[in-house]
Amino acid sequence: MKNKKFMFLGAMSAALVLSLSFGSTLFAKENLVKAPVDQKSIEASRLQALAKFTKVLSIVERYNVDDLTIEELMDKALKGMMTNLDAHSNYLDAKSFESLKVQTNGEFGGLGITVGMKDGALTVIAPLEGTPADKAGLKSGDIILKINDASTLGMSLDEAVSIMRGKKGDPIDITIVRKGEGKPLDIHIVRDIIKIESVYARTIGEDILYIRVTSFDKKVVEGVTKALKKYEGHSKGIILDLRNNPGGLLDQAVGLVDIFVDSGKVVSQKGRDTRENETYVAHPENTLSKAPLVVLVNGGSASASEIVSGALQDHKRAVVVGTKTFGKGSVQVILPITKTDAIKLTVARYYLPSGRTIQAVGVTPDIKVLAGSVDTVENKFALKEADLKKHLESELEKVDGKKKNAVDEEQDDKTIITEEQLTKDIQLKEGTDIIKALMIVKG
Repeated sequence: MKNKKFMFLGAMSAALVLSLSFGSTLFAKENLVKAPVDQKSIEASRLQALAKFTKVLSIVERYNVDDLTIEELMDKALKGMMTNLDAHSNYLDAKSFESLKVQTNGEFGGLGITVGMKDGALTVIAPLEGTPADKAGLKSGDIILKINDASTLGMSLDEAVSIMRGKKGDPIDITIVRKGEGKPLDIHIVRDIIKIESVYARTIGEDILYIRVTSFDKKVVEGVTKALKKYEGHSKGIILDLRNNPGGLLDQAVGLVDIFVDSGKVVSQKGRDTRENETYVAHPENTLSKAPLVVLVNGGSASASEIVSGALQDHKRAVVVGTKTFGKGSVQVILPITKTDAIKLTVARYYLPSGRTIQAVGVTPDIKVLAGSVDTVENKFALKEADLKKHLESELEKVDGKKKNAVDEEQDDKTIITEEQLTKDIQLKEGTDIIKALMIVKG
């Protein structure tokens, strides 16, 4: 477990197999002798609890209205115990464990959303760009009420993910509750193989580099490094967009922070078992850019995204702009119980350089900006020199028979972000304005 670690997030989960030995240590207060542990009392309490469980199990097996086997009752008991620990822990029976293996190692059809449990409700953390869920209109914060007419109330996270996954081309109907809507919405989606471009870059004007990270797969650090080198002459200011990024690999999150920070803590991991405690730090040899930096986040930014934005914020290396993040900062591991079943257990939490936790709290942006477009007012009666020039060029093209249109070409250019595109995204527009100000201050 000390090697590569994964942030477990619904559809983005990855299996990590290890064995843990758990022990209890009782610490005395500072300057006091360690208090003695009454092992006999602890063992007696354990036996009493097990006897109570066995008695209840026996009564249910004998008198329950439905004829259930002891194996079925044990599965239900284990699921109940695990799901009551926290929103991310779960018992994986043979079917669920095999499904998780397929999800981790195989190819499958899906919707392209990451989901999590928030306040007991199955909630969309973020739809991934260009996926069926994104195209169907699912949004961060949507609460999934039903999946194919099956209620999600009482359904575990892994059960929901398993139902939503399926063969490419198979349809699925999801009923959601969305803030601001008067009634639930029904959304029809066709599953597809999910392919994600985790990193891409654009330029804004001559000096600003926009880097979008959609998820933290194994190529994020490599992708951002390539973008910085490719656009070296256009990166006097950088905007890092982590909106609707549900997370992924921890080492990629640490590596991304390391590109912009040359020393100090990035994130620490702390659990009940001190052997799982670990601190990740930045290294000067990995730092590639000291340019002014703005990070964009929203409610769909979770897990690894929160580590990156929170660490850069704590180091005062970036201005964080947008809305409060999701609040998922715990570590889950898969622990096999037998060859066919396992448990997914929360074993640690992540803490930012300042010592604050992400779990259930999230990262609060330095400047809060709600999503939307920029309101603009045009003076339709003013004919500017540029407008006149465009009109004359258009007339000249008609005469010469030319079809080339520079404006259309600019709109189709995938390497730049135009002024028109900025006005449609007020968070990005605010981030751009902040970067321009920081560039002036830096000189």
